[in-house]
Amino acid sequence: MRTAPKSGAGVSRPGFVWAAPAAVFFLLFAILPLILVVVLSFTSWDGISEPHFNGLANWSALIHDPVMTQSVWTTLLLAGLGVVTQTPVSLLLGVWAAGHQRNRAVLSAIYFVPLLLSATAVSVVWRAVLDPNFGVPSQLTWLFGDGNLLGSRSGALAVLTFVGVWQFTPLHALIYQGGARAIPQALYQAAAIDGAGTVRQFFHITLPQLRNSIITSMVLMVVGGLTTFDTVLILTQGGPGTDTTVSAFYMYQKAFKSYDFGAASAIALVLVVVATLISLAVVKFSGYDRMRGTTEGL
Repeated sequence: MRTAPKSGAGVSRPGFVWAAPAAVFFLLFAILPLILVVVLSFTSWDGISEPHFNGLANWSALIHDPVMTQSVWTTLLLAGLGVVTQTPVSLLLGVWAAGHQRNRAVLSAIYFVPLLLSATAVSVVWRAVLDPNFGVPSQLTWLFGDGNLLGSRSGALAVLTFVGVWQFTPLHALIYQGGARAIPQALYQAAAIDGAGTVRQFFHITLPQLRNSIITSMVLMVVGGLTTFDTVLILTQGGPGTDTTVSAFYMYQKAFKSYDFGAASAIALVLVVVATLISLAVVKFSGYDRMRGTTEGL
């Protein structure tokens, strides 16, 4: 009597050699540059002459630098605003796009257009649209006052948040669209038989099933928010004053305007540490690391 072979018996896993190209790429373009940044953060270097070791001077200066402190809080604020605004919009759009509505494919293609544009192109377009002299606000003074939305801290932050929503919502909507399509239709059919309407199905089936997608999207939003640079550089230049100077932009100023690459390296490390800690916290407290199901949310 023949016995059935055990599951996976005789199947050999691919060796390390298959992962070697990716490992080498990650080593050359991620690990080694990070090590170099760590070393430079303890030096004084203008980018031209030879670096000189200065101990903790860069770190001490950053700790007592009010602009650095403000830039960290501004960065966290923009990242938080991005999560709060982008999550509900992209979630609703993604779930809607996963359905079978009429003209759904055409409308989906239209709102995915911003995803095809670079951050620089998007910022240039919105700077022209929001120009206080010739843009839309100048024609709607009853709504925007003097039309200079970038002239105040609240206005500038609102513009940066809006531009981020406009550009990056399609990416996260795409994540939710894929997650929503993976939800078994049997769950909705059973809920409909029990008398659950569309809204109740959304909150009791769709949202719980999209838990993995929501956490993944939020981590991407946080990391993207913490590394915002192009939009600030083109739209506000860190102004008015230093009200929208985020850490990435302050790092750029230190490196390429003050030629203080040691201090810029220290700022870069701060960003890496903060982004890593927040991402780990999201994964830890959401329970994402304990999920083992192959079906979305199960």
